Amino acid sequence: MTLFCLLLCMTIQAQDDKEELEEGVVISTENTSRQLDPLRPAKAAFYSAILPGLGQAYNKKYWKIPIVYAAIGTGLYFYIDNNNVYKRYRNAYKRRLAGFTDDEFYGTGDIPFLSDDALIRAQRSLKRNKELSLLVTVGLYVLNIIEANVNAHLMQYNLDENLALKPYIDFNNPNYTAQMGLTLNIKF
Repeated sequence: MTLFCLLLCMTIQAQDDKEELEEGVVISTENTSRQLDPLRPAKAAFYSAILPGLGQAYNKKYWKIPIVYAAIGTGLYFYIDNNNVYKRYRNAYKRRLAGFTDDEFYGTGDIPFLSDDALIRAQRSLKRNKELSLLVTVGLYVLNIIEANVNAHLMQYNLDENLALKPYIDFNNPNYTAQMGLTLNIKF
């Protein structure tokens, strides 16, 4: 019986929120939430995959675009720098194998500034750094896509005041101590 009364009260309240116009059109005066676009996260991820930062622009988070380009640009800078230095050491080592002593790491006189073993170790180290830089750059590119997708998902949540989690502090007057907690307020 109480369930029936509760449903009846909710039906009456819902009918009070509507106004009828003279043409017979019913307009709701209650708060309407925005339409959810289930393809929005996929579009944001697709746009970020095509051009880094475009998914963030689609989500209207323009302040993230410079961060995306700075991250990917830094990774590309270190990749290009390590690749150029690797080529310098590799060319010097190739010239030494061919019998030349005029590379930039040989120095003056008969004693080389860097030995052949040092050139080989430098090549290995630079190649490893170059591959690591490429891996980090690809990871940041993928992170850009994932961030655009997750941000588009989170934008679809309803964050109105009808459901709020607010901190609550209660002062205990006899002891003069503060008791803290959280309250969950639900407004129907």
